[in-house]
Amino acid sequence: MWRRMAMGLAVVTVLAVTAPIASAQDQAVNFSLGYFTLRGEDSRTAGDVLNADRCIDTTFACEPLLFDVNDFNNATVGAEWLVGIGDYFEVSAGISYYQRTVPSIYEFQVNADGSEIEQDLKLRVVPIVATVRFVPTGRQSAFQPYIGAGFGLFNWRYSEVGDFVDTTDFSIFRATYVDSGSKAGAVIVGGARGFISDRYLVGGEVRYQRAEADLSSDFVGDKIDLGGITYQATFGIRF
Repeated sequence: MWRRMAMGLAVVTVLAVTAPIASAQDQAVNFSLGYFTLRGEDSRTAGDVLNADRCIDTTFACEPLLFDVNDFNNATVGAEWLVGIGDYFEVSAGISYYQRTVPSIYEFQVNADGSEIEQDLKLRVVPIVATVRFVPTGRQSAFQPYIGAGFGLFNWRYSEVGDFVDTTDFSIFRATYVDSGSKAGAVIVGGARGFISDRYLVGGEVRYQRAEADLSSDFVGDKIDLGGITYQATFGIRF
């Protein structure tokens, strides 16, 4: 379903962008600073590595790591280009950046000397997103609420580095596990903005993304859920 939605929105976006841009009333560059919150434990996709590492939703022998999914929540920065299509619609293309390293330890196991068995779990996501938006009050009004949808290409990298327990004999070994790739997914946006001068706008936006990627067999889980919600402040420059 998500794949079909992304393809459909891609077609709409391409058609809008290839319309005579010269006839657009204006364009803008938008900058954002926000906070990305991952999907919670109870809504993450089956097989997700962050749940599997904590021995949630697994059917095999497991030694749980001690951390929370919301430990991965962190700041984001981004920029996008917006093009007006008539009075009530606009299209956008942008990029943002998120990264977070979370320390973890085994919940029940320790080293022979009593010290913790430690790891660093690191997730990075760089979404490249295109959207189509509707501004019901018009793109020239002083206050502009908007809603929209689109698709994103989520470039991701996930790693686990540190000491680990072999569940077959409970020996401790050091290892580095890394996987990365790109995955398409759906995006929904909603927000509002207003003019603070003839050219400058400030606002706030909520952005929901949904995507999941396959992980190599090196990890306890076979997927990484990239979905979540970003709450962000925006600053735009019209030209």
